[in-house]
Amino acid sequence: MFDINEIRKRAQEASERAADAAKKTFEKSQELIDKIEVPDTEEEETTSDARIEEQIHANTERQVEILGQVFGADSMAQMFGEDMGVLAAALEMLETEDADGEDDLEFNLELEQSLYVTLEETMARIESLPEPEPLPYQKSDARWERFGILLSGIVSRLNSHELDGMDVEEHIPVMEQKIVSIVRRSWGIDGRSDLLDMIRYLAQEGYILRYQLYSEAASPEELMDESMDEDDRDSVSRAWRFAQRYKSQYTPGFMAGWDIGRAAMLTRWGCYLGWITQSEAVGILWDLSQKVVEDLHSWREFAQSYLFGGLMWKLLCGDSSAGSYLGYIADAATELLAGKAEQDGGQWRECPWPAGKRIGFVWENS
Repeated sequence: MFDINEIRKRAQEASERAADAAKKTFEKSQELIDKIEVPDTEEEETTSDARIEEQIHANTERQVEILGQVFGADSMAQMFGEDMGVLAAALEMLETEDADGEDDLEFNLELEQSLYVTLEETMARIESLPEPEPLPYQKSDARWERFGILLSGIVSRLNSHELDGMDVEEHIPVMEQKIVSIVRRSWGIDGRSDLLDMIRYLAQEGYILRYQLYSEAASPEELMDESMDEDDRDSVSRAWRFAQRYKSQYTPGFMAGWDIGRAAMLTRWGCYLGWITQSEAVGILWDLSQKVVEDLHSWREFAQSYLFGGLMWKLLCGDSSAGSYLGYIADAATELLAGKAEQDGGQWRECPWPAGKRIGFVWENS
């Protein structure tokens, strides 16, 4: 029988040792220190040193946390010693305790109906946000590049990525490994070819085509085949009911934000990992931008599209936490549209939606 207090104590000690080890491993990547100005007075120097130490500690803790997410308990134990296994065991026990206290929601028709209500209320919340009027962009307008990057805004905010340029994070090994892990585990993408195929699929088919097929089907059985098990058939039925509910209100093109927003994020991830060049990424984002402005007409509509596609995805996955997910998306969109610049928000507001239709969308094969 475990003594939970002893486990917590040893876990804390292991965490501190892991933090020290990670600090030594990644201290060469701590560019933050180099950016801090040398103080002019002794008092400022003391304050600056304390701030530096605080920032190092915070950054180190973040790196250890990311390492745990990327490498898992077994690899962390190999990297930091046996006590890391104790830490993992303690965390796993506490995770189990937390999970035991949560009620698992059964995916039924009542839950589906409540999710529809949540979707509609959340979309209305987005519709009420202020937004600058769309502005015409010329083909050579430098704002196209900025607009393309901001198409990844929702996913970027959900992952705490940078939005100032093409790079999603600073180039340090632990962050690069984190992005590789996201792309491989969540998308099944393992290099340049897979990446371009997925971006092309999202731009040319994606949920636009899926929603169209589900809308046009007279019954969910038309979308099923003999290889599907009961869970798969339930997923198809949920998504079919979703499409039937909204097909008279939203055309397939309304899914463009969901498809293009994710394609833009994949483009930036691919560029960050070196799978595509900066110029290729700029070109792909240009094409994605031209596609999305044909189907959607504002950042608000883009965010609503992301909510709409996100719920259909969650229904297909059978994920009963869909309501929380919609809330996260809405919060991210609100920060992008109405957030304060000094708090790293309002990026969409500073880059108005391009007015008019697309300018010669052509997908270039690579």
